[in-house]
Amino acid sequence: MSNTIIVAFGGISPEHEVSVLTAHQVMASLKEAQQEVVPLYITKSGRWLTGEALLELSNYKTLGALEKSSSSCTFATDRIGRPLLIETFKAGLFAKPAEWAIEAVVCAFHGSDGENGSFQGVCEQFNIPYTSSGVLGSAAGMDKVMAKSIAKAHELPVVDGFDFFESQWEKDETAILKQADELGFPVILKPANLGSSIGVARAHTLEELERAVETAFRYDAHLLIEQAIEPLMEINCSVLGLPEACRASVCERPKGAEELLSFADKYQRGGGAEKGMASADRVIPADISPELTEQIRALSTRIFSAFQCSGVARLDFLVHAETKQVYFNEINTIPGSFSFYLWEHSGMSFSELLKELIAIAVQRHQAKNGRIRSYDTNLLSEKASTWLKGSKN
Repeated sequence: MSNTIIVAFGGISPEHEVSVLTAHQVMASLKEAQQEVVPLYITKSGRWLTGEALLELSNYKTLGALEKSSSSCTFATDRIGRPLLIETFKAGLFAKPAEWAIEAVVCAFHGSDGENGSFQGVCEQFNIPYTSSGVLGSAAGMDKVMAKSIAKAHELPVVDGFDFFESQWEKDETAILKQADELGFPVILKPANLGSSIGVARAHTLEELERAVETAFRYDAHLLIEQAIEPLMEINCSVLGLPEACRASVCERPKGAEELLSFADKYQRGGGAEKGMASADRVIPADISPELTEQIRALSTRIFSAFQCSGVARLDFLVHAETKQVYFNEINTIPGSFSFYLWEHSGMSFSELLKELIAIAVQRHQAKNGRIRSYDTNLLSEKASTWLKGSKN
């Protein structure tokens, strides 16, 4: 049984479709490199599916039909503990469910379940190499409030703000609006656990903020309000590697139709949705000074290491356009299109980026398995014997 690269994508997330786009970029590149690829698609309801139909992007226009033509699947292990992806059912009287030995899983999720460490935990449970950051880095990076706390602990610059939960809003909306007013308008409202600018809004008045909060609670029960930086310039940088050995890409300056990049700016402009984040309008390398470029690149690697990330991530920064003061905004532990457009400008092709991501995943997996992970002892036998004697008495 030959080893296979599993490309995992989809999931229960508002960014489900973005994940599908990234996954198909990955699968097309891996197939072009003659690599055996098997899709692992997690539906919007949480079902795990695989099958040939999932390899064609056009089939996703009708998700119901696509799910019916695909097979349920799950992770498993064979007799020697080798991880497998197996079909759990195969139509036909004499049909035998397929199984694939896993070389590595390429995580192509975006947002919520999949990027927040939950899927990474499943991979850890089955001892499978995977390309994204681990459980800790993924979870911390997904939670904007936790990310700011980690940044502050490492004395990294962040914008002033505060967070609150839906239950607190329902209990004392007036107090939260007062706190926002004291922070100073305009403010930026963000769901704590989403990406791709979903639910993000700029508010100039209390009335605008109140409407934005009610909309954002449709996506997340935990929100963050921050001071708006004006005039604003956004600068992004990607980092590749391991916490102890990573390097930064060139920087980019995204160009949005509005002051803040929207979902449409990121995925629906500049050449077609099928290109994912690669279609967004941007200036690469960013048209900023060499000094500011190096400052942001240095901050990016510091943050990547502080979050104990691995694989590839994108760091987003807010820059005051006049003073050039830099603020850490967020870290994307599975960036759209894997930020390959930044590494392309750093001299690396998409196929080379994927090859390195898989190599990093395998290296981290081998390092983990090279440690003692269990301890031989007869503790349970001794305890069981003692318990049985005690129960007789």
